Parts: sequence; structure tokens; C-alpha cells
Amino acid sequence: MSVYDTLLSSVQIPRFVKAHLEVPRGAISRDGLFDIIKNRIEERRLLERLKPGDTVAVGVGSRDINNYDCIVKSVVDILKSAGGRPFIFPAMGSHGGSTAEGQRRILESRGITEEFAGVPIRSSMETVSLGVTAGGLPVYMDKNAAGADWIVTVGRIRPHTDFHGRHESGLYKMLAVGCGKQKGAAVCHSDGKALMERNITEIASEVLKKKRILFGMAIVEDAFRQTYRIEAVPQDRYDEEDARLLCEAKSLIPRVPFAKVDLLVLNEFGKDISGAGMDPNVTGRFGPDSRLEPFIERIAALDLTEASHHNFVGIGNADVITQRFMDKADFLETYPNGITSRDLDGMRLPVVMPNDRNAVQLALHTMPQKMPEKGWRIVWMKHTLGFNTFLISEALAGESLKNPALKTEDERIDILFDDQGNLDPSMYNMFG
Repeated sequence: MSVYDTLLSSVQIPRFVKAHLEVPRGAISRDGLFDIIKNRIEERRLLERLKPGDTVAVGVGSRDINNYDCIVKSVVDILKSAGGRPFIFPAMGSHGGSTAEGQRRILESRGITEEFAGVPIRSSMETVSLGVTAGGLPVYMDKNAAGADWIVTVGRIRPHTDFHGRHESGLYKMLAVGCGKQKGAAVCHSDGKALMERNITEIASEVLKKKRILFGMAIVEDAFRQTYRIEAVPQDRYDEEDARLLCEAKSLIPRVPFAKVDLLVLNEFGKDISGAGMDPNVTGRFGPDSRLEPFIERIAALDLTEASHHNFVGIGNADVITQRFMDKADFLETYPNGITSRDLDGMRLPVVMPNDRNAVQLALHTMPQKMPEKGWRIVWMKHTLGFNTFLISEALAGESLKNPALKTEDERIDILFDDQGNLDPSMYNMFG
């Protein structure tokens, strides 16, 4: 028995019930993507300006977007069939350790390779200046993209994890941050989170004035990261449609379905789940000192996903992690991202416990208030992405009846741990 087992031996983890939440689902299949994309482009006659032989820089981001490889290849094939000469460039800001090789590796990890796409990938951190905004912000553009006849961006529209406004993660942000590489990302973050949306809007607006954008391929996903909607957006409609699709994307993201929770346990945390590792739009925690409804007193994150490539940015919003998580973390993969965004909170480390059981026990042991008469109010999920099935403690089971979209099962479940104190493999089928 370790010293942690001894110190936390009095903390009893309650029993749980399985809960199911009804949320909207997308219906677009991978097989149908090419025809949908082709129709969207043709409906708006977006290739009429493209001349045979024109070069087209196709910007691809770092996010783990479902069917991203297929969507990007479809766009590339359509451009080639229209006589264009497309190439792909990483539109990733500072991701991939702020190196050209790192950003190329991220593309390859998404299945986006030169062999699959059938076009060159030109990865570079070099930029050119496009001037300054009316507010005095410098505007940068990937050198390869700036030298092309046209630019196309392919990315997801989604609520941001650090700020809110008319434009968050989407077409505008990809032009300002992604296409601007590390320099552009640093400028957008230079005034902090409070002015992030303003800076993105100013810079993207300037890019739209200075460069020829053939179109933007906007992707909206449901809460399970299934493709929900795809739109081809012309240059003169970037503002209106980026904002409209953002509203739709927000409506698809469920929150933890309780106003007050003592502890949220997440089996997984990672960049493939959210830009902040766990989505604040789900948890209500936008920073260590910024907690909205749902108000969650403690968060324990038990593991870092392999698809995060060892980047743990955002973990400062959790209270407890495990040694298993820490063993996968890499400062060189994380700090360049945090330095560029000037986000100390995202790089802070929570308390590290040797295993899952101790992490949960510590979170409960350090609650600022005594255990309620009905017991701890705990939500236990796989992660914050597509949580239609999860566990809630017995103290929350009665309250779930107030939510018509939330159904619970009758069986009471004991949390089982293996000999190392980590969640027993048999427990993982409890989470959707």
C-alpha cells in the first residue's frame, strides 16, 4: 500500500448508474462526400474564375476532423478536373512544434499524404507580409500560399475553447491564424483572449481584401465528430456564412446535463477531442478561475490520447491527472503552442497521482465542502466528445428525471480497478 493509498483510504467512491443523452446526429456518409462537395461548389459556380494552369494553395488544418482526408482529396480532385494545379499547405499556426516537419507529420497522421491526395504538400514556416490592418496589426501569410494564384481553405467551424464572438474556430480563424503560421498566430494572441476575436476579424478581413480566395470548404460536425454539414463558401460571403454556421455548430454541442457537479472524471483528454483537450463548451470551465454553468468543482483527467502527439495544452483546466498521463506528455510538443497563444493556464500542470483510483479519491478528498447528504454528485465520461452514454453517481440519478433528453438505467454499478489502481478494462464498455 502506497502513502497515497493510506492518506486517501477513507475516501469511498460511490456507485453509479448508466445514463444516455439524446443529441442530434449527422447523416453524411464518407461515400457520399465527393458528390456533396462537387454539388456545393457547382451550385455556387465557384470554379468559373479558375483558369487552366492556375495554382491553388489548399490550406489544411491540424484538427482531427472526421473524413478530413476524404474531404481534402475531394476538393483537390475537383480543382484538378477544372484545370487547376492544386497543392496542399499546412494552415496550422504554431502546431506541430512550430516546425515544417512537425506540421507535415500532423497531416500524415490524418491520412493526408502526397500519395493519397495526389498533389504536393509544401510545408514551411516562412511567411510574407500582407501589410497591416486598420488597427495596426501586421498580417502574415504562408509564403507558398501567398505565391499561388488562388487560396482554398478546408476546415471545421466550431465554438472556440478560449473566446466567444461572431467568428471563432472557422473560416476567419483559418485565414488569420492557420494561414499566418506561427507569426500570424502570435499576432492574433498578442492582446490576450479578450481581444482574440477582434484580432482574428481584422486580420482575416485584410487577407480577404489582399488575396484571391477561390472558396472556403466549411465543415460542421455533430457532437460525435460525424460530418453534419458541408458548405462551399465564396469569398464575398465569408463573414455572413462563417457566423451562421458557427451558430449551428454551437447548437449541436451538448453540455454536462447538470447545473452543479462535484466531480467530472474524464478517461481521456486530448487535442483530437478538443483544442483545449476537454471542451470548455461542455464542461463550463474556460480557465482555472473561469467557471460557468455547468459548475464543476473538480475535474480529473486520467489519460492523454495518442492522437494528441504528446501535446497536453489545456490541462491547466483540470485539477488532477495520473502518472500515466504525465508519462505521455512532452513539453516540446506543448510549450510552443502555449507560448504562441500566451496562455500560461493551458500549460500549467495539475496534481499528479499514481493511478486512476488515487486521482478520483484525491479530487473528492479536497472538495471545499463536505459530502452532501445524498452523496457526491459525480459525472464520469470517456471524454467531452460525443458523450451520449456515460455514468452518473447515485446522487444524480434522481435529478436526471428532470431532463427529458436524459435517460438512466436501473442497475447500480461499482467502479472496478485493476491491481495497479487503474480503471479495470471491463469498465470501458460503460462509456459511449
